Amino acid sequence: MSLSVTPASGEELRAALPDLARLRTEVFRDFPYLYDGNPEYEERYLQTYLEAPGALALLVRDGTEVVGASTALPLVAETGEIQRPFLGAEFDPGEVLYLGESVLRSGYRGRGLGHRFFDEREAHARRLGLPVTAFCAVQRPADHPARPADYRPLNTFWQARGYVERPDLETTLSWPDVGETRDTPKPMRFWVKRLD
Repeated sequence: MSLSVTPASGEELRAALPDLARLRTEVFRDFPYLYDGNPEYEERYLQTYLEAPGALALLVRDGTEVVGASTALPLVAETGEIQRPFLGAEFDPGEVLYLGESVLRSGYRGRGLGHRFFDEREAHARRLGLPVTAFCAVQRPADHPARPADYRPLNTFWQARGYVERPDLETTLSWPDVGETRDTPKPMRFWVKRLD
C-alpha cells in the first residue's frame, strides 16, 4: 500500500471531483453527520475549490484510488452561514482560513493522516498570511439514538492541535439525515486556533 498526500488544483482537481463527491457521501453518512447526500450535489459543492482564490484541496491516494481528502479556503469565500458567526466578533473574516472537511475511509484512519491534514492546511494559512484557522463541527446529543457504542468524539485531538471550542461561535446548516426525506437544521459549533 503506497499512500500519497498531494495538493490538487486545476484539471487534476476537476478530474478528481466525482471521486471526492462519492467519498464525502460515503464518509459523512456515518455518525455524527448522518448525511444522506448524493454525489451530484457534492460535485457541485466541490466546484468552490476550483474557483475560490486561495482554496486548498489535498488528496490522499492509495495507488490511483482517492481514499481521503481535506480542504480549506479563505473564510471570505465561504457561504454566509459559515461567515456569519465571525462578523462582529473579535475576528476579521479576512484573516481566517476556514478548514472544510477532512474525509478518510475508515481503513486508512489511525495512520497520522489527520495530523497531516492539519499541518498542511495550517501551513497554507501561513503562506496566505492568514493568522487564524477555524472549522465547525455538528453538535449531536450524547444520547442520540444513532450514536455507536464505540464512538469517540475528536474533541481531544482538536484540543491537542491547539484548537479552542467556541460555544459563542455557532451557526446552523441543513441536510437530510439518513432515513429522512427533507433537510433539517443542524447546530454547528466552531473551533478556532490563532497560529504562531
